[in-house]
Amino acid sequence: MLNLAGIMQDSIVDGPGIRTAIFCQGCPHHCEGCQNPETWAFEGGTEMEEEKLLDIVLSNPLAKGVTFSGGEPFCQAEGFAKLARLLKAEGREVASYTGYTFEQLLNGTQAQKDLLSVLDVLIDGRFVMAERSLELNFRGSRNQRVLNVPQSLKEGRAVPETSGRWLGIY
Repeated sequence: MLNLAGIMQDSIVDGPGIRTAIFCQGCPHHCEGCQNPETWAFEGGTEMEEEKLLDIVLSNPLAKGVTFSGGEPFCQAEGFAKLARLLKAEGREVASYTGYTFEQLLNGTQAQKDLLSVLDVLIDGRFVMAERSLELNFRGSRNQRVLNVPQSLKEGRAVPETSGRWLGIY
């Protein structure tokens, strides 16, 4: 069961192509300049089963990718890991934003490591107002990284995503 702030079925800003963006409720980071401060409180939101979310995602045949956003998805890591497995079984690319760094997640809880293990792409790091840039693809500040998760896990270090889709080269 996930606690959600909302779902956007036709997002074009949360990753390449048409994607479904799933916004979780609750975030401990409280970044200055956050675009979703209404998701900070852990109370509120709408509870939804992962299988119901899968049905919602699959109802849009144009959305081939799914992005977890927030709030902080890694605060609900167990449920998002379950959803990611369901999505990947249906051939969907799964990405997640997080205020944590890849390195912090490698040393995080088992549930956080499990979620990390089923992602394709991770956009990591807190939003930092002093590093803000409107020129970046799929991230808000220069300190944030777009990472290839399978390669990063294989090498045990953060490896940038180099596919043209994520670099804004189609």
